[in-house]
Amino acid sequence: MMLSADVSSMLDRILDAATDNLRFAKILVQMGLDPNNVTWDAIFSRLLEIFLHNITLANMFALVGAIFFVATLLTQTMVPLRVANMIGCVFFAIFGALTGAVTTFLLYLLMVPINAYRLRQMLALVKKARAATQGDMSMEWLKPFMTQRKYRKGDILMEKGEAASEMLLTVTGKFRVVEINVDVPPGRLMGELGFLTPDNRRTATIECIEDGHVLTITYEGLLEIYFQNPQFGYYFLVLTSQRLLENLARAEAIIAQNRIAVQTIAN
Repeated sequence: MMLSADVSSMLDRILDAATDNLRFAKILVQMGLDPNNVTWDAIFSRLLEIFLHNITLANMFALVGAIFFVATLLTQTMVPLRVANMIGCVFFAIFGALTGAVTTFLLYLLMVPINAYRLRQMLALVKKARAATQGDMSMEWLKPFMTQRKYRKGDILMEKGEAASEMLLTVTGKFRVVEINVDVPPGRLMGELGFLTPDNRRTATIECIEDGHVLTITYEGLLEIYFQNPQFGYYFLVLTSQRLLENLARAEAIIAQNRIAVQTIAN
């Protein structure tokens, strides 16, 4: 009881000090309260009256939209964030329509298909990431996030040991890994291992041997996709593991050939 009385007394003193402030007093007047005779009960009653007076269908839609907007700030992954943002935009668009705010209505209405398109891309990415466990190594899902670049015969796409900042996907033309004299066919990744090395250095030299074009994506773009959809991390791991296993098998084949050649010479 003593503690409750002390808290009540402290709140009253705070209120008395606040009412002496000219700016706060003006706020009380605007709320319809008398600065010289104000209590906490009066403030609460007046706020409740204002709240009830402003409960309209349009404001209810705006309130729900605001709740979903706050949800987007608390969401850590991209797919539920897009869903919450779409729902919030729908409610804000309805609010704009009910209040006759054309700008608000058009703004949030336009954001719905934009979020829907990005959501579709994210869902496609997640689907491909899950399909990686079943051996689906198609790179079609990544193309919307990449930009096109053309090369002519004799161009060097990357050199071993140089700093790496992007990954490439072959589309047309012919490219060759100089160090091992292996051609890279269309639909194959190049430069993904540089993304995994500690200092982001190229592990091989790639030369264009026939005019063609590739699609590129920066390592920052790859990180953005990963943080938006952690499933991509597993998908990318499968891709790079396949490349490492292919390189290992190629090295073993070369070693076996050399061993046979040495034995033939020895005999």
